Amino acid sequence: MYYSETKVVMGGLAHVPILIFIVNFIKGKFESIASKVVEVKTEEPKVKVVELKEEEVKEEEVKSEELNASEFKEEAE
Repeated sequence: MYYSETKVVMGGLAHVPILIFIVNFIKGKFESIASKVVEVKTEEPKVKVVELKEEEVKEEEVKSEELNASEFKEEAE
């Protein structure tokens, strides 16, 4: 049994609102899930800047020079 063209068109038009309802229902579910998602804020770790005194640097340089000098003395002997 064949359907006339008007019955096919009427059937198609009758199903369009149903399809639109289903698409909007699914879209609404995803939007509600997306609104529940909490944004994670990333914070940069706090870094404390420490200034070195020139005296401390000089002491370290002297110590390293003394070590190098004592190594050279041992090698020379």
